[in-house]
Amino acid sequence: MAQAEAILPSVRVISQRQRLWRTFTRNRAALVGLVLVAIIVLVALAAPLLAPHDPLAQSTINRLASPGGGYLLGRDDYGRDILSRIIYGARVALLVGLLSVALGGVVGTAMGTIAGFRGGRVETAIMRLVDVMLAFPDLITGLLAAAVLGAGMTNLIIAIGLTIAPRFARLAHGPTLSLTRTDFVGAARALGARDSRLLLVHIVPNVAGELLVLASLWTASAIRLEASLSFIGLGVQPPTPSWGQMIRDGTIHLTEVPLFSLAPGIALLLTVLAFNLLGDGLRDVLDPRAQA
Repeated sequence: MAQAEAILPSVRVISQRQRLWRTFTRNRAALVGLVLVAIIVLVALAAPLLAPHDPLAQSTINRLASPGGGYLLGRDDYGRDILSRIIYGARVALLVGLLSVALGGVVGTAMGTIAGFRGGRVETAIMRLVDVMLAFPDLITGLLAAAVLGAGMTNLIIAIGLTIAPRFARLAHGPTLSLTRTDFVGAARALGARDSRLLLVHIVPNVAGELLVLASLWTASAIRLEASLSFIGLGVQPPTPSWGQMIRDGTIHLTEVPLFSLAPGIALLLTVLAFNLLGDGLRDVLDPRAQA
């Protein structure tokens, strides 16, 4: 018996959290995305410490100045430091992206779960509205919402949140339909649990993983959509730094100061790429089909 125990290899039992972290760290692209997201968040939080100059300070004498003299990326058409405006633009991008996804996630998840839980005419009405909203491209829906609400950061967050909400509604609707027919939900209902408790305790937590993956992926889309709306003048208004606005202003000066437009474009590219890579890694961790 002792010899048999000695021959058997020792098995190390790991927790669920350790298993998920090990699955995530095996994805090198996801680790790169996590590192990039962390760097971008730190840059946004420490913008007053990292920005070498005031992003709003103007100097018409030095407009469109080339890089040098303490201005690593040069100056824009108002003489403002391009690097400082890019650093502060990260704040705008993350604030609009995260808040709009949070708004869209709450609204869309509520629509999808209520439709799947209630069924009947309520489900038909909600899901047909979702289908109509999904029939339009995201940029068109964002344009319509931004045009109705007007320019400004708050209205921009609402416009992008309403654009994203149908995606969450569609994703939450399917699992809710299947979960409402499970035994544990039926047992909770038989014990007298209210509909609100069934939704918040038994249904929403079981679809939270898929919603989290969608949120990480759509944060990248929300940041891109914010830049697109700012590019055409329906987003964040001057003089607040915005990457989309900087790209638009720099397109007519590409031959004089190419970094005026290229630098914020690269910052936008890296941010969108980082959240996409992070979302792919979270999908591998939280999606059982991807793990299989």
